[in-house]
Parts: sequence; structure tokens; C-alpha cells
Amino acid sequence: MKHAFSPVTIGQLDLKNRFVRSATYDGMAERSGMVSEAQIALYRKLAEGEIGLIVTGIASVHPTGRISAFQNRIDGDDTLPGWRRLAQTVHGHGGKIAVQLFHGGRESWIYQKAKRSMAVAPSVVLNDPYCDAEYREIREAEILELVGAFAGAAARAREAGCDAVQLHAAHAYLFSQFLSPAANLRSDHWGGNFDARLRFLEEVYRAVRKSVGPDYPVLVKLGVADGFSGGLDFTEGREAAIRCARLGFDAIEVSQGLRGKRYAETEFRCGIRKREDEGYFRQWAREIHAAVSVPVIMVGGIRSPEFAEEVIERRETDLVAISRPLVQEPDLIARWQSGDLRPATCISCNRCFDAILKGDALHCAMEKETSVPAP
Repeated sequence: MKHAFSPVTIGQLDLKNRFVRSATYDGMAERSGMVSEAQIALYRKLAEGEIGLIVTGIASVHPTGRISAFQNRIDGDDTLPGWRRLAQTVHGHGGKIAVQLFHGGRESWIYQKAKRSMAVAPSVVLNDPYCDAEYREIREAEILELVGAFAGAAARAREAGCDAVQLHAAHAYLFSQFLSPAANLRSDHWGGNFDARLRFLEEVYRAVRKSVGPDYPVLVKLGVADGFSGGLDFTEGREAAIRCARLGFDAIEVSQGLRGKRYAETEFRCGIRKREDEGYFRQWAREIHAAVSVPVIMVGGIRSPEFAEEVIERRETDLVAISRPLVQEPDLIARWQSGDLRPATCISCNRCFDAILKGDALHCAMEKETSVPAP
């Protein structure tokens, strides 16, 4: 494990190992969007678990993009005390923390409807087989407002003492909607050809960089292909990654864009039980790693330390990111570091995600079941 547990640098950020806790929505925020005591406890456990970099769950940068009443906000200075305390908690246990900056676009429609608002997206796509949301086309003035909102959120993350920010440009949310030809049908300079579809992400990066300065790490989680044919293909996704690296992003986490109908067409792929099932985005990460000069983070069903060591040793990626296994075992990386190299116990049943969709706080459904005493 000499490669996976070797230090690495992202921009000006020094990490003790190559393991990243991939951003995981926890449904534990206060209704106000503030950091909760439950989240403080969760992040303490993660930091104690020897993870090199912890990326937070989705943090809303603007009211129009909020997706849940129990989602964190970072859209106002009133949120700063909570973020500051979260950063101090992680730092106090030897960890580093990045805030994932988020706007849900049309995926926010259920929460927005409950708030008597209409979700926004680049375009309204009629008879879309992959999205039955209620939303409207975003206006240019609103696009520019969101560019500023991301910049303001990044500045707050830095002020709060967090170590980095990550733009969430994957998983069917607003950046993915702009980038995908299946969701962005605009004919102005925010849509149509590839350059125009990438413009929103580029403009947000420039505004964020201006707000945080040249040395603060700015990462991106980039959906490099959609989960169905007719959307963003990997040829364009790879080019988007290359452009992001040239623009100045400090690291790229390689993931999927818009979601298909089944788990197999999303980032939440199920039933990872064997070594050959691991790393379902491995090929994408490998090709992008060969094409860019900034660190690449591989995500997607990584469950064993041997797999993590192999892909780093072979220079297919610089870091590996894990999400669902850390729901059940927040101390997983510490276990591996201690010499216990058994794979993660997570079987990727996705019942943790199903529970989140029903409004529960993040937990391992299997672990919860087995902990209930028999009658």
C-alpha cells in the first residue's frame, strides 16, 4: 500500500494519502440549512478515519438550486459559524475538508415546488424520457446571478477555514444540464455547440478563482458522459476535462453526467461484490489522466485496497474516491492503514440512497437492520 498511502498535493493543499471521501449528501442539516450537531459528529468520525480529503455533501449556493430542506446552505454569511466549526472539527482530528458547491437545476423541482417556486434549467425538453420534472428555462440574468452565487459561496468556504472547494458538475445537476446536448437546447451563447455548453462552467470557475485567489484549491467533479445514448458522449467529456485542466482547476474527479432510468445507468451502480466489479469509471479516469497535467480522482465502486493501490501504481489516477463504503465504515481507511486489508463490507445495495430519497438521514440500511434486537 505504499502508493495509496503516500502523500499527494492538490494545488497548494498537501494531503497525507490518496484517499478521498467523495461528496455524500447526508440529509442531516438543520432545516435552516445550517451545519447540525449530527454532522459535526459524522465528520469527526470521518476525520478520525484517516481519510486524506473529505468532500462535504452538496452545499446549496442559491435558493433556486436547493434540493432538500435538510441540505446545507452556503449562500449567506449566516452559515459561516457552522462551516467554521465543521472545518475546525476535521482539522482537529488531522483531516482536510473541501466544500462541494451545488445547484440542482431542474433536479430541485420537488423542493422548489413545495416552496412555491419553479426549478430552472438551461432548456425545457419536451417529452424527455429521462426527466419528468416541472421546470422552466433559466434567463440570462439569472445565469449571471448564479455565477456570482458560486463565487460568493467559494469565498465563504475559504473564510470559514475550509481547505478547498469542489464544483459539482456531475450527476444530472445544473452544470451537467448545461454541458449535455440532451438537456441544453439553447441557441444563444450558453448552449448549442460544445463551446457554448461548456461556457457556464468556465465562467463560474473564473468568478470563483477571482473570489478565492490564485492559491486556493478549486476542484471539479465532472460528469464526462451521460448514462444514455444521445446525451453527452465521452469524446466531448474528455475534451471538457482537458479544458478544465487548462483553465486552472486543481483536480478533476471523473464521474457521470445525466442519469438514465436504471441504477446501472447512473453513478449508483449496484452489486459490487467481486474485484472485477470495481472501478466502473476506471477507463474514463485512465484516459483523462493521460490527457491532463492536474491530479485526477477516480471514483465508482472502489471497494478493496488492492484495487486502489493498483490504479495509483499504474498511474491511471492520482487519488481514489469512496462514498458508500464510508457510510457503513467511516474508519475504513484507518482499518486498511492498520494492516487489515479486507475489502469494504459495503455490497452497494443502494438502500442507503433509497432511504435518503424517502427523507431519512444517511445511514447504512443493512447495518441498521442487523442492529435491531430480535423480538
